[in-house]
Amino acid sequence: MRRFKTTIVGAGNVGSTLAQRLVEKQLTDVVLIDRVTDRGEGKTLDLQQSAPIIGFDTKIIGTHEYGPTEGSDIVVITAGFPRKPGMSRDDLLKTNVEVVAEVTENIVKYSPDAIVIVVTNPLDAMCHTALKVSGFPKSRVIGMAGVLDTARFRTFIAMELDVSVENIHAFVLGGHGDAMVPIPRYSNVAGIPIPELLSQDRIDALIERTRNGGAEIVSLLKTGSAYYAPSAATVEMIEAIMVDKKMILPCSALCEGEYGIHNTYVGVPCKLGKEGLLEIVDVRLANPELEMLHRSAAQVREQSAKVDSMLAEMAALRKPSKKK
Repeated sequence: MRRFKTTIVGAGNVGSTLAQRLVEKQLTDVVLIDRVTDRGEGKTLDLQQSAPIIGFDTKIIGTHEYGPTEGSDIVVITAGFPRKPGMSRDDLLKTNVEVVAEVTENIVKYSPDAIVIVVTNPLDAMCHTALKVSGFPKSRVIGMAGVLDTARFRTFIAMELDVSVENIHAFVLGGHGDAMVPIPRYSNVAGIPIPELLSQDRIDALIERTRNGGAEIVSLLKTGSAYYAPSAATVEMIEAIMVDKKMILPCSALCEGEYGIHNTYVGVPCKLGKEGLLEIVDVRLANPELEMLHRSAAQVREQSAKVDSMLAEMAALRKPSKKK
C-alpha cells in the first residue's frame, strides 16, 4: 500500500516545525526541501536521529532539489521571506510573489495532482499566485489562515475567561491580515455565546488582539515570526484532507459568489476532504458582519491585482526577444 506523501517547501521555522509535527504523529512521509543547500538535509537528519527516542518510523527526506518531491499528495508552501518588525504583510508582496511562482512551477512539474496548502504571507495573495501559476482547480489550492486566526481568538478568549481552550469554539473570516473578521455571535464557550459572558469592550479588545496576533509575536521575537501555531494549524488541515474527515475549518479559499464575493481568496468556512476543498459553507451573516467581510475581500482584491501585474511582467521578461 502506497504511503501518503507530503512535501514541505521551505525549511525555516514553520517548515521544519511542521515536518516535526507530521513525522511524530506518523501521519505521512515527508520531504523537506529548501533552496539553501544542505539546510533541508541537516534538519531532516536531526529529526531522523530523534526517531528512536520519540518512537516513530515515518520516512523523512531532506533535499534542495525537487526530484525527491515527485508524486506528492500534498505540497505545503512555507518558502518566502518572513515579516520583520515594522513590516506589514503587504510589504512582502513583490518578493514573495516571485518565490511562490517559482515554487508552484516546480509543483506542477513534479506533483501535478497535488493539493497545495499555502502558508507564505501575504497569504491570500499568495494563494492567488499559486492558483494562477498552477492552473489547478480551486479545490486544490487553499490557504492556511483562518485556522490560525481562529486559534488565536480561541486562545485569547480562554485566557480572558480562565477556561479550557477545549471549551472554546470561534469563528474568524476574512483576509489573513488586519482586516480579518472575528464573528463573536458565532463564537462560544461550551455552547454559550461569548456576548453573554463578556462585555462589548472586552470582546472588542480580544478582536483587536487577534487581528494583531502575528505582529505582536514579530515585535516580541525581533528577528522572526510565529511558527508553532502556524505549523499546528497546517497539520490540522493536512489530517482533515488525508483522513477524508470532511471537517469544516476556516481556510483561505477562492470565493465565486459565496458571501457575495467573486473571484477572490478570503477566509471562509471550508469542508476539507481527500479531494481538498469540498465545499465553502455559506453562513448567514448580519449586514455589519457582511460589510466587514466585503471590506476585507476588497483589500485582497487590490493585492491580487498587483500580483497579476507582477506575473505578467515576469512572463514578459521570460519571452525571448525577436531577432531583427
